[in-house]
Amino acid sequence: MIARKVIINAAHSVGFDLVGVVPAQSLDVERNMFNTWLLRGRHSTLGYLERNVEKRFDARLLVEGSRSVVVCAVSYMSPFSRGYVEGCCTKIASYALARDYHTTIKEMLRDLAARLKEHAPDMQFRAFTDSAPLAEKSLAVRAGLGWIGRNSLLVTPEYGSMLLLGELVIDEAVDEYDSPLDAVGCGECRRCVEACPNGAIMDDRSIDTHRCISCRTIEREGATESISLDGWIFGCDACQHVCPYNQKAPMHRNRYFDPIVDPTMLDAERWTTMTEQEFNSMAGDTPMTRAGLERIRRNIGK
Repeated sequence: MIARKVIINAAHSVGFDLVGVVPAQSLDVERNMFNTWLLRGRHSTLGYLERNVEKRFDARLLVEGSRSVVVCAVSYMSPFSRGYVEGCCTKIASYALARDYHTTIKEMLRDLAARLKEHAPDMQFRAFTDSAPLAEKSLAVRAGLGWIGRNSLLVTPEYGSMLLLGELVIDEAVDEYDSPLDAVGCGECRRCVEACPNGAIMDDRSIDTHRCISCRTIEREGATESISLDGWIFGCDACQHVCPYNQKAPMHRNRYFDPIVDPTMLDAERWTTMTEQEFNSMAGDTPMTRAGLERIRRNIGK
């Protein structure tokens, strides 16, 4: 058994801003909501979401012998997270301006696991960050990190929603587990709903990915319905820019999330004349490689 206090201290020491611990168990309510969302076809081209639904909502099925899930979050809030000037046609989601979070958070989680093994040498673990069928946001809510906002994102009182999540699934019990937060939430605020250029935010706090700019600029192309990208060429932060919690959230503190690309220096002409070599040199370590230069170019002006 590992003490919760040990886990919390170790997570903070490796650079996470928030951490909570929950038992590995079936998330029945969340699974039923997810299945309803799938049945409504709101996942559009994201066909992979139809696979491994049972594992997604029960870590014990994903990792044999798992007993606890350590849920971690780190802020990437930067000056670029505050929005762009009116009329900008080459907007990039601020998380994508830093080193690819999949790499960074995996490294942080492995560092965390190494520190925990000093207290539980026989501990077995697996680390995840948006890389396997695991209901990260649902686990974060159960761990007391925040709540699901109207825009379907995890919102936290201190850091808003400009956060990235990572999980450590371990085969050790913990002496004390966290609980969901009380008396917090979005209240009557609907700013994110009103700010979405294409009305992709549904009343049940889910997203219709057919109309979601982030999905349209990054994920597999295939939707036939034409929508405006509102100047976004990779990802979209429109619903997050207007969130009151984000407007008062502090800048990120973990240097690994320092932006390495300055989007204000990249207008449409620069993107058009850029070579593949220049793109790889500039953005090769960022999530933008997922779309690639040609896809980003095609997004300009749509």
